[in-house]
Amino acid sequence: MNIMLFHSTYGLRPAVRDAADRLRAAGHEVWTPDLFEGRTFGTVEEGMAFKDELGKDELLKRAILAAAPYSERGLVYAGFSLGAATAQTLALGDDKARGLLLLHGTSDIAETASVDELPVQLHVAEPDAFEPDDWLTAWYLQMGKAGADVEVYRYAGAGHIYTDPGLPDYDEEAAEATWRVAIGFLETL
Repeated sequence: MNIMLFHSTYGLRPAVRDAADRLRAAGHEVWTPDLFEGRTFGTVEEGMAFKDELGKDELLKRAILAAAPYSERGLVYAGFSLGAATAQTLALGDDKARGLLLLHGTSDIAETASVDELPVQLHVAEPDAFEPDDWLTAWYLQMGKAGADVEVYRYAGAGHIYTDPGLPDYDEEAAEATWRVAIGFLETL
């Protein structure tokens, strides 16, 4: 499978590269574009301030330019938190998308969004201040209405970006469970 893996608001940290290596070891080709052009941040607030300065349109433009050379192959879009939101936007707009793997985040869905049974898997903490229950319920229903085939996995007690060993949210048990399920999901695409 060809996977376009987008980083979180922290930037292209070692955990993203490690995740890509894990996916490569499972037999996938993975790209990890650096949408922040080398900038990484120690806090969510610093990363969000940079993202806001950069602007949503510029961030999306960078993501599209990163994916464009590979989209004809049929990409699985994936990402962490902000990167998951970016991946979701691209997958819903790419009729060749093979799947969508969301780690720690979702995004708004256009009323006109339409996909043909796009396989989608979401892994998120429970509870998660960035992905509250009401939001996730509405998101799930909207994705189904758009035609996606959605699976949601919740991890009780884990922090927001619980798969990154370099962050305080890290939860090894939840992270390993996430990767087992996600790799199994990718094998079905």
